[in-house]
Amino acid sequence: MQKFKMGLIILLIPTAIIVYVFLFFVWQGLKELPIVQQFTQEEVVTVQSFFDMPIPEAYIPIYMAAEAEYNVPWTLLAAHHRIETRFSTMKTLLSPAGAEGHMQFMPCTFVGWQHPTCKDLGKGAIPPDELKSLAAIEKYGGYGVDANGDGIADPYDIEDAIFSAANYLAHSGAATGDIEGAVFHYNHSDKYVRDVLHFYHLYSEHKDELVALVSATKEEG
Repeated sequence: MQKFKMGLIILLIPTAIIVYVFLFFVWQGLKELPIVQQFTQEEVVTVQSFFDMPIPEAYIPIYMAAEAEYNVPWTLLAAHHRIETRFSTMKTLLSPAGAEGHMQFMPCTFVGWQHPTCKDLGKGAIPPDELKSLAAIEKYGGYGVDANGDGIADPYDIEDAIFSAANYLAHSGAATGDIEGAVFHYNHSDKYVRDVLHFYHLYSEHKDELVALVSATKEEG
């Protein structure tokens, strides 16, 4: 009886392999059908419905590139962007306090606090050309970054702004795991920390779907 069972199992193994291979190729074919593709895309797109406002898909690759460069979670950068300028949808990117650009840098933080005009909150009296100058940033110890390679670090350029924020957060502890401390360093407000961490955890919970959304958009393009 035992030999009979073993023989039966051995006979069934090739059949199981054939069935698996058959189903695999059937599924590969089904994935090409428009109705299946539409269902898959709609399933991915629904991730944006979890958020109070959608994350612009064009920004996600920039967040991810900054994460690769500075070891700061890209979902944290998205959370800061959401809180600072609502993903750059505010009417002006210059705050009454003097914070500038997509990620709301105080000029003295961007170009460096060693600048002779820097004091108090960090608005300073820095000419626009000097604010963007890589030489000035190096001289004064700032966090501005030229992410797109155009020779300047511009807080009003989306890539430069996000990379600069990642640079600042990395130096503030985010790159080594102190997320909360880094957020507080960005803005010394307990409410600010709570708000950023809320979106950071929310985006992190759905980051796989968000990455899939970007991939689906690229395929459509």
